[in-house]
Amino acid sequence: MSDFPPSVADTQQVLPVVHVCVTCRRGGPAMDTPPGAQLYDRLVALLAQEEANADGSQHCDGGIAGADGAPREIPVIVKPVQCLAACDRGCTAAIAMHGHWTWLLGHLGPEKAEDLLVYARLYAASKKGTVMPSRRPASLSDMVLGRVPASLYQEQE
Repeated sequence: MSDFPPSVADTQQVLPVVHVCVTCRRGGPAMDTPPGAQLYDRLVALLAQEEANADGSQHCDGGIAGADGAPREIPVIVKPVQCLAACDRGCTAAIAMHGHWTWLLGHLGPEKAEDLLVYARLYAASKKGTVMPSRRPASLSDMVLGRVPASLYQEQE
């Protein structure tokens, strides 16, 4: 094992990536900050808050622990996209990770950002990217719109 930190590309291979449609309007009129952009902004703010609260983290037992020894949350990458072509089911997002199913998620909004991060971490911890409905946060019970096999996923810039 190398003593050098992993590259960003290597890290993204093992972390969940939530692609949020920032143009989603939930079927509403055009606006300066549509609900999709609000969802993205809320996710970014939550992750920044987590990062700020992670005082002196250190690696232990193959995972990450905070200064107090308690396990830290699995990191999640959030990226904006222009359209996921599910406008009648917005707000939408797709979650992907190397070796996992990619899921298209709908019926989201900024009010579900915390639960979406919980789902993303359950997804990352699963063997192939399947989180049974009974394990999902209740607010996300109707979110799955479709899935794509892991072998088809290649991140686009």
